[in-house]
Amino acid sequence: MRDIQLVLERWGGWAANEGTQVSWNPTSPMFITLLPKSTSSRLSCCDNDGMIIDTAVGMLNKVGRLDELDLIMAHYRYDVSKSSIARWLKCSEGKVRQKLMIAETFIDACILMTDCCLEMDEATKKTIFKEIA
Repeated sequence: MRDIQLVLERWGGWAANEGTQVSWNPTSPMFITLLPKSTSSRLSCCDNDGMIIDTAVGMLNKVGRLDELDLIMAHYRYDVSKSSIARWLKCSEGKVRQKLMIAETFIDACILMTDCCLEMDEATKKTIFKEIA
């Protein structure tokens, strides 16, 4: 089972360096000015994984989940913190986390439905701890 947050962090590094095919425009002009410049020191993924994840992220746009797409792009591609996003949207950080979780689950489901194996699967595997009682 892969940790979708780690997968999206690596995709964000790839998308910041290589570009993304997801057609996304920030909803407000203020949003553009607040986005930080991308840096190349972030973890990245290979091009094959990047294109697979990019397609799954693009499905958010295709099904009309533009709010979630905004959050994914701001947090993972532009590396904006959840608390900063919450301040921009004038809502609680918990609400931002909830919407991000919905988007992450949707993207993970899209990847699972294609039955693709990502090259980074081994590095992004969730660790499940057993309870000792």
